[in-house]
Amino acid sequence: MTLSNIGERLREERTRLGLSQTAFGEVGGVKKFAQSNYETGKRHPDALYLESLAKIGVDIQYVVSGIRSTNDAEGVEPAEEGLSPVAMYDIEAAAGDGRSLEQEEVETTLYFPTDQLAAQGLDPAQVVGIKVRGDSMDGTLADGDWVLVDRSRREPKPEGVFLLLVHGERRIKRVQRVAGGAWLLISDNEHYQPELIKPQDMKDVEILGRCEIRIGRVS
Repeated sequence: MTLSNIGERLREERTRLGLSQTAFGEVGGVKKFAQSNYETGKRHPDALYLESLAKIGVDIQYVVSGIRSTNDAEGVEPAEEGLSPVAMYDIEAAAGDGRSLEQEEVETTLYFPTDQLAAQGLDPAQVVGIKVRGDSMDGTLADGDWVLVDRSRREPKPEGVFLLLVHGERRIKRVQRVAGGAWLLISDNEHYQPELIKPQDMKDVEILGRCEIRIGRVS
């Protein structure tokens, strides 16, 4: 068995799941350059990388041995043609200070029609799902809702609802730009007061993506 064969099968799995090298590498905790080296056989992926990929449905047994697994990792079915996998995270569980979202445990993987995501202007490789926790966004997002987040949109233009990292804690807030370059973080639940982020405090705030599509219970 040669490394290049492992690389070819790794690329085959990435293509099957409809992910770019950048997005696939992020799941495994590596950059696009390293992912490219894995696929061309220039470098060998380690166990932690492979373990991370297993959580989104990559058939690790096939990658390593060339033999298809009879049951995919954690019961995740391979993506059918025309469907794109979206990793879904619990915002409460995924609260590690300074950790990238892809290093957190995936609660589940849902599959969405690729063409419908594209019709909404979304690149499947840039979309993750987040479970909403708390009532601060009541009226827009309820506790237990899922929301699809576009990680390619990390600027508060146009203004909207964003997934943020604030002082090491992930939050979903409406972001409004105000005079002087400050941001106002707004909870749609009127019982919560807006939070002003001054320009000198911007280092403690990072936009992780824009909330685009809500998936929730009909009330």
